[in-house]
Amino acid sequence: MHLMYGRTNRRDKVLLNAGATRVLTAAKVQARSRLSNGRDVLPDVDGRSLIARRYRDIVAALVSDQGGAGHLSEARLQLIRRFSAASVLAEQMEARIARGEQINIQEYSMLVSTTVRIIQRIGLDRVSRDVAQSLGEYLKQVSAK
Repeated sequence: MHLMYGRTNRRDKVLLNAGATRVLTAAKVQARSRLSNGRDVLPDVDGRSLIARRYRDIVAALVSDQGGAGHLSEARLQLIRRFSAASVLAEQMEARIARGEQINIQEYSMLVSTTVRIIQRIGLDRVSRDVAQSLGEYLKQVSAK
C-alpha cells in the first residue's frame, strides 16, 4: 500500500492511502489498528481476493464521489463501507441468477432495500472538490508579485 502526504483544512499533516479511503493524523498512525490506518481492507481478510478488491473499488469510488477522504466524517465512511459490503453481496446473488441458480428472493429484496436506504443517507450526487483559488486569493497572489 502506498501512502501519500496531504493536508487538511487545519493545516495538519495527514496520510492518505492510495485508495483514498482514510485520512489519518501522521503522529497517531502507530497507535491505530491496521483497519483504522488503512493497511487492511477488513479484519483478517486477504485484500487480494476478487471480493475484497471489488469491495475496495466500491469504497474508493464512493469516497471520490463524496469529495474525497478529507471531506468525510467517520459516520459517512462507515455508511460507505456498509453500502459497499451490501453491494458486493447483491452482485454475488445477481451472478447466481445469471448462472441460472436459485436464490432466496426475500433475502435479495431485503438486501436491495437496505442498499437503497444506505445510499440515500450517503447521497446519490457527486460532490465536487474545490480545486481553484478564490478570487480574493488570486488577487492577493497577483498583487504580491
